[in-house]
Amino acid sequence: MIPEKLPNAPIAEKKDSVLTIHEHTRTDPYFWMRLTDAQKNAEQADEQTQKVLDYLNAENKYTKSVLINTEPLQEKLFDEIVGRIKKDDESVPYFSNGYWYYSRFEKGKEYRIHCRKKGTLDAEEEVFFDENERAEGQSYYGLGSLSISKDNKMLAFGEDFVSRRIYTIRFKNLETGEILAEELSNAQAGGAWANDNQTYFYTSKNEVSLLSEKIWRHKLGTEVSKDVMVYHEKDPSFYIGVSKTKSDKYIVIDEDATLVSDYWILDADNPTGEFKQFTPRGTKHQYYIEHFDDKWFITTNHEATNFRLMETPVTATEMSNWKEVIPHREDVLLDEIEVFNGHLVVSERKDALTHLRIINQKTKEEHYLDFGEDVYVAYISTNPEFNTSSLRFGYSSMTTPTSTIDYDMDAKVKVVKKIQEVIGGHNPDEYVTERLWATARDGKKVPMSVVYKKGVAKDGKAPLLLYAYGSYGSTMDPWFSSTRLSLLDRGFVYVLAHIRGSQAMGRHWYDDGKMLNKMNTFNDYIDCSKYLIDNNYTSPEHLYAMGGSAGGLLMGAVANMAPELYNGMVAAVPFVDVVSTMLDETIPLTTNEFDEWGNPKNKEYYDYMLSYSPYDNVAAKAYPNMLITTGLFDSQVQYWEPAKWLAKLRDQKTDDNILIMHTNMEAGHGGASGRFKRYRETALDYAFMLMLEGIDE
Repeated sequence: MIPEKLPNAPIAEKKDSVLTIHEHTRTDPYFWMRLTDAQKNAEQADEQTQKVLDYLNAENKYTKSVLINTEPLQEKLFDEIVGRIKKDDESVPYFSNGYWYYSRFEKGKEYRIHCRKKGTLDAEEEVFFDENERAEGQSYYGLGSLSISKDNKMLAFGEDFVSRRIYTIRFKNLETGEILAEELSNAQAGGAWANDNQTYFYTSKNEVSLLSEKIWRHKLGTEVSKDVMVYHEKDPSFYIGVSKTKSDKYIVIDEDATLVSDYWILDADNPTGEFKQFTPRGTKHQYYIEHFDDKWFITTNHEATNFRLMETPVTATEMSNWKEVIPHREDVLLDEIEVFNGHLVVSERKDALTHLRIINQKTKEEHYLDFGEDVYVAYISTNPEFNTSSLRFGYSSMTTPTSTIDYDMDAKVKVVKKIQEVIGGHNPDEYVTERLWATARDGKKVPMSVVYKKGVAKDGKAPLLLYAYGSYGSTMDPWFSSTRLSLLDRGFVYVLAHIRGSQAMGRHWYDDGKMLNKMNTFNDYIDCSKYLIDNNYTSPEHLYAMGGSAGGLLMGAVANMAPELYNGMVAAVPFVDVVSTMLDETIPLTTNEFDEWGNPKNKEYYDYMLSYSPYDNVAAKAYPNMLITTGLFDSQVQYWEPAKWLAKLRDQKTDDNILIMHTNMEAGHGGASGRFKRYRETALDYAFMLMLEGIDE
């Protein structure tokens, strides 16, 4: 399938930029690839912009020529993947404030249609928002949020037509269907209605760094220029936002840095009042709040690495008044809570699995839900009502499609409301899922979730895709994926490595994979790879690595550290120019993430980052076959990071392996919008690996 003779690859111009800090000098020959937002969005490209665009388009053309023989396979994969998805699918309705809400897809349309029925599911359907109408004629459409006023008459919605995660919030009168003229630009996706049904609180962004930094109060019918700023966060290490409690009692300003949380609360009946700080801001204190009746529940890591649950009266929210409800446990991470009138539901993590714990608030009796599988994920779903004994949760495993389940917490009875339908059929018994534990070089046991089709021999010849992320405490759970079937049915083994940097094994698992411990993340992945090879799940000739964003950083570091272990690698929107990005405080994410990666203005962190930064460590050596993907309008990992990395790899590498990059010229960090278009990129990724395996159908 690989063309016998490949065309000449584009060679990027070198134009050295000298970067000096801590009396250390780096030379960046591809710094010129960086464009500002103004350059990218200009109606007519200037010389510099055109030069960069020409280079990215040349790389796209080269990628297409390398993969030309896979185009029939790409079409087949796309048709397979999309063919498994129910075209006229509908979500399970949930009840909120007098209405049943649900969304549905119609055949031939890319976006959701949002609906509701008043009082009963037998009532007439009201289509209150159709994303397809708003997306018509747009190359990209992202709906950020839908928020309905308490009287059910007004809708606030946020839209992004560029994929930079910069939203414009608009308002729709649900009685007349009219979209009001007033628009809140440069905003965060969400917001909160006060109980007067006229006042809306929203968040604006810094126009350069795109960090959320100000909370505003807008009243319908007034000029946006007269909006009142109610909060300004001047510390750029914090993300901020505004929301409303499940109880509808409070408007909450939430502020989050990597190590610190802070909240300001306001009675939703008094929108022009002053916000009150929940408790004084600490230096290393993360916590989350949930209002119920006459108290607040607080999930906190104060003197509790894995978090514990506290409560406090609404009249006394400072930490000195908090009382313990659930104590800290060394082996269990308290992940999330859901509060009901008679019950408290706690989502916990232990040994890389999620558990749902039900506590009766009156009797204090408790029990755990039993799921009957060794590798699975269970999660709290949409539960907007307090006064119910029914918990809605979701369940999935790597062999079992996702189920939406209602559970009567008193009667202890489950009712399956919906099972994800796989068009064409899916038999879980045809597949095997396993939990493996690799021993890392420092002795830590690293869990892996595995799935493959029955009959795959463990003789070292099976192609295997090892996926991981390993940053921000974000845990990749063992979900079912109908998309993944296109690999499994062609003989691939799929493995999810729960490496350090996630919270799969508790909060310490995250702390042990960040800052000056970041190298553990990369070592864990490499040691998982070696385990799979040593135990004959695969071999270096058939092992493929994949990760995106911070997982793309993982790919870049591993490519430098152990390239001989992999036949191919897919790095999606990869964060690879770590030092330069973390030194540039004008780039989105940078200042908020000094407690994740470190601040390279501090020499200790500079030296450590420099030791693993993929771009800075590219060397004259053999690398695996590589596919790199990015988006021109990516606000999270700027396109020039993967573009520079590709150029440097091509200049330095000593092998004849494939090195290609695909840039989506119309999208950002999440790729193409729409229900089906995004699978074009998945088909490209899969076809690349299948090509390397010599599988052409």
